[in-house]
Amino acid sequence: MLIYIKKFKDVGLRPEDIKDIDDLTKLPFTTKDNLRNNYPFGMLAVPMKDVVRLHTSSGTTGNPIVLAYTKKDLENWARLTARCLSTIGVNENDVFQNMIGYHMFTGGLGYHYGAELLNATVIPAGSGNTRRQVKMFKDFKVTAVHAIPSYMFHIADVCSEMNIDPIQDLYLKKGIFGAEPWSNSIRDRLEDVFGINAYDNYGLSEMSGPDVAVECECKGGLHLWSDYFLAEIIDPVSGERLEDGEKGELVLTTLCKEAMPLIRYRTRDITILADEECSCGIKHPRISRLLGRTDDMIVVRGTNVFLSQIEDVLLKIPGIRDNYQIIINRDVMDELIIKVEVTKDIFNDEPFTLLALKNRAENELRTVLNLKTTVELVEPQSIPDGPGKTKRIVDFRSI
Repeated sequence: MLIYIKKFKDVGLRPEDIKDIDDLTKLPFTTKDNLRNNYPFGMLAVPMKDVVRLHTSSGTTGNPIVLAYTKKDLENWARLTARCLSTIGVNENDVFQNMIGYHMFTGGLGYHYGAELLNATVIPAGSGNTRRQVKMFKDFKVTAVHAIPSYMFHIADVCSEMNIDPIQDLYLKKGIFGAEPWSNSIRDRLEDVFGINAYDNYGLSEMSGPDVAVECECKGGLHLWSDYFLAEIIDPVSGERLEDGEKGELVLTTLCKEAMPLIRYRTRDITILADEECSCGIKHPRISRLLGRTDDMIVVRGTNVFLSQIEDVLLKIPGIRDNYQIIINRDVMDELIIKVEVTKDIFNDEPFTLLALKNRAENELRTVLNLKTTVELVEPQSIPDGPGKTKRIVDFRSI
């Protein structure tokens, strides 16, 4: 871990300077660039002979981030994902269909091992091949799923094409969802369409995978496993630590990681940390559902805009579907265009119905965002979606 030796030396920090938890703020932050710039093995804290697994990020913007695991790291990962699944009620009586990508992506394998640790019946479905996914739902009497939220709505469309009623013809009871931002409005729709309990989870590959925090039955925030991760909230601009209950950027320090421990890692995720006890009885602190990110937050004409704000407005309007895309153009000034699908009956209705819906969406967005937007209503399934993360933002200002 030569990078940390250098970081500590640069700020004049010695081991004896750290005496209690409050001294954590003396430690420098770790960023994604540190991981990229030390590709492939510059962040390792153990000899290579002790590394039993490697994962990487996609590397679409340069060198990928390499993620290393010892045998103990993998055991801890499985325990944490099992803890997440157990919190939402998964047990040995469940048939668990895991529809998140496997291979180099950490999302699939983490929950696979966690579900097996709980003795659930695991179907390693991966992503894609949606008709087959639906067939397995029905034939294998699947009761629990792990998926990207937007993909579940694609599954609902395919169920309709196959004349399958997700509530009457399937056996689903619960689902754990993540890997892309989603709101309570999306949760309501998932639960209505599939007749399930839908739970949020949070994780990131740099920690180990999807195992950092999960919702309980109360759905009042995500319990963050404080015996494995030390959490702080900071001001994303100044880097100063904020008090509990204040909105800011989540910073995590691994407490049990062997191969690649990280100190004060800046997640870029915006949330709120709350330490009050939850009525479910779990003692671990909670973070709010993610409120956005510091590095993909949209700044339009000087206004900070988060996807969750837009989504909350759109999905409360009857006739608007879950699939949308934000397009940012620039001529003289930034122009924010929101392309959103409407239901088939609305799209085929009289033009004045579409116009009224467009005006309502634009007015409500302006009230929340304090920003003028242009809403384009399009027919169902015209915005590309599928098993991967839906591309929500197309920013032409950087092209």
